[in-house]
Amino acid sequence: MDLSLYAANRGALMERLPGGLIVLGAAPEVLRNGDVHYKFRQSSHFLYLTGVEEPGCALLLDPRRKKEILFIPKLTQEHAVWLGHIPSREEAAARFGFKDVRYRSTLPKAVAAAKKGYKEIFAGKEIAPEIRKAAGTAGLKPTALEEALSELRAVKRAAEIAFLREANRVTAQGHLAAMRAARPGMREYQVQAELEREFLRGGLAHMGYSSIVAAGRNSAVLHYHQNSAPILDGDLLLIDAGAECQGYTADVTRTFPVSGKFSPRQREIYELVLAAQKECIGRCVPGITSGELHRHSCLVLGQGLLDLGLAKGGAEELVETEAIRVFYPHGLTHMLGLDVHDVQGGKKRHVPPAKGAKKLRFNARLESGFVITMEPGLYFVPALLDDPKVRAKHKGRINFEKAGAYRDFGGIRIEDDICVQSSGPPLNLTTAPKEIADVEAACAR
Repeated sequence: MDLSLYAANRGALMERLPGGLIVLGAAPEVLRNGDVHYKFRQSSHFLYLTGVEEPGCALLLDPRRKKEILFIPKLTQEHAVWLGHIPSREEAAARFGFKDVRYRSTLPKAVAAAKKGYKEIFAGKEIAPEIRKAAGTAGLKPTALEEALSELRAVKRAAEIAFLREANRVTAQGHLAAMRAARPGMREYQVQAELEREFLRGGLAHMGYSSIVAAGRNSAVLHYHQNSAPILDGDLLLIDAGAECQGYTADVTRTFPVSGKFSPRQREIYELVLAAQKECIGRCVPGITSGELHRHSCLVLGQGLLDLGLAKGGAEELVETEAIRVFYPHGLTHMLGLDVHDVQGGKKRHVPPAKGAKKLRFNARLESGFVITMEPGLYFVPALLDDPKVRAKHKGRINFEKAGAYRDFGGIRIEDDICVQSSGPPLNLTTAPKEIADVEAACAR
């Protein structure tokens, strides 16, 4: 593993916060039930700065003295019996690229010694109680640390993009396996097994989030996680899943026909969503805002709904009145990296929402090095189509009678991971099939 990425990240953080000590702790282990823990996943901030995936560690950065100390737990022989080899401090130093490695129990003493000359300590919330006494009169600033890391993590280095590309490569293999395996009569979790097996076969043991494998009507449930329903002939199957590489996750959605061929109705909705995605991907350049991109996706989808007779009036009206949200109730994009909904770049990058995009969580101006998702979708959600308030509000804008014929349709979402570049077209990291001919060919195999 190339450790230069993590050293560069630590150096950048110390440059950003030169006026105080910086202290972070690893994520805690989380109890599932009894004495069984969930599979450990490191804190994203800690992983960004160290590459360390083990629990029980801590990090101290001293910007003024240019010192970096990694603290590791001092484990017992019983731990070695049950869980394996205990690395020495020398082994940890070589493995993670630190000259100074100490045991975690010495952290308060190290903070007390290093705080001389500092009035502030930028401490993570997880570590603050442990060092509060050692900090003495020095002020603990968890918010400032969070903001600095959010600013730094927003722009991805070349090594981070390489991790995201590998996560996407393996994720594409999983989606392809799912397309090949899915057949009427299976259950959603059986397709999930084929999908996630490819992640493990590709050497990626973690996923960035729980896989969504949703057939038929379930594909209109945005965060569907039951993955247990039977798959019926004629169903669409929507899969939203991504594997992690060194903590960096892909986030990919594909929707395909389990029968192997899109029906005419499925094809026309799919082509509309794909056209919106392609147009928006082409606009992923520095300077445009996420809200402007979302608004454009709404206009493209709105015009398509008008052309299909599912909506009335004009595309602008559908966006301004939020009638489009009956069919497209989520945002087009979000940041991607060590978290599936990654840091948004800090308060300085926040811009006011674009007109017609007020309910978005991600509002920023794109920069070179941002990695974002592009995920337009159209859904036929009975809970929205049957809501008396929705029907009354949008009576003149939505053809509810015609939309009712789509009650069993479900939804279609197509999602790729896009890297914004300073020059040239945006870089699409996602390689899973999405053109209709390629999807149907994959299903046929």
